[in-house]
Amino acid sequence: MNELTAMKHYKDIGSFSKDIGVEGPEHPMFSITFGHKSDGSIEDIVFTADFYIISFQTFVSGNITYGKKEFDHERGKMIFFRPNQTVTFKNVKSKDGCFLITIKEDFLLGTSLFQDMKNYGYFDYDTNEALYLSPSEEETIWNLARIMHKESYNNTDAYSKPILLAHLGTLLTYSQRFYKRQFINRIETLGAYASRFQQLLDLYYYENKVSQFGLPTVSYMADKLNVSSRYLSDLLKQETGKTALELIHLHLIKEAKNLLTEGRMNISEISFSLGFENANYFARLFKKVVGVPPNVFRENNLN
Repeated sequence: MNELTAMKHYKDIGSFSKDIGVEGPEHPMFSITFGHKSDGSIEDIVFTADFYIISFQTFVSGNITYGKKEFDHERGKMIFFRPNQTVTFKNVKSKDGCFLITIKEDFLLGTSLFQDMKNYGYFDYDTNEALYLSPSEEETIWNLARIMHKESYNNTDAYSKPILLAHLGTLLTYSQRFYKRQFINRIETLGAYASRFQQLLDLYYYENKVSQFGLPTVSYMADKLNVSSRYLSDLLKQETGKTALELIHLHLIKEAKNLLTEGRMNISEISFSLGFENANYFARLFKKVVGVPPNVFRENNLN
């Protein structure tokens, strides 16, 4: 693909469907289609869109990027894109047996799915964090896709939209469940992420990264572990019950408690040594986690 290829923005599902070679939508705000171009390929394209995209594909070759990272192409997978995110297709070829769901945000207005779609973290995962389905999981997802496809081609009535959204919600909930299984498998394969996360935090302060970068951030830790921020938080939540940010805060408070008990530095110096630019922010966080301000904690422990 020529690096100078202009970015496309799709406002409607019909023009997007045409460009990637799938059947045009029956409904202007909700579409589910099966198959692809006869040669199984998608032209090089860089785009954003005003709608959600959910797809199951078995890729043969090519590259898809979402943000900065690429998909691998080992087997069938589900991918999820939010509206207005940059997506790149480059020389993409896929096997038979795929589906594509596109949903305009306006179709969700006034429904519980409007907020649910924002809260499903996998729409924020990087492309190398696609959902790989087992055969039984794939059957479940495909059954739901077929039902939605059939419903979308029925004569529209008062029940059409609630039925479509109910099945879509079920598909998204199953996707969340299957990601939980994938998290467990990944943890078992690659080792406990919480342990590696803690080692990185310890190293961050040992190497005095705080003087260069300030407080450790979720994005910094995720980059070192080669996953996206949201994916890392969801992995850690699965393993420990706490998000990446919560674990960072707990580490900061643990270090702060030790320094307060040592009594060598005042509270402002402790705050600065941990990477806080504002001692008041440090004090608020400490009280939120510990229950008392740092000065009270110090007095109680020094006495």
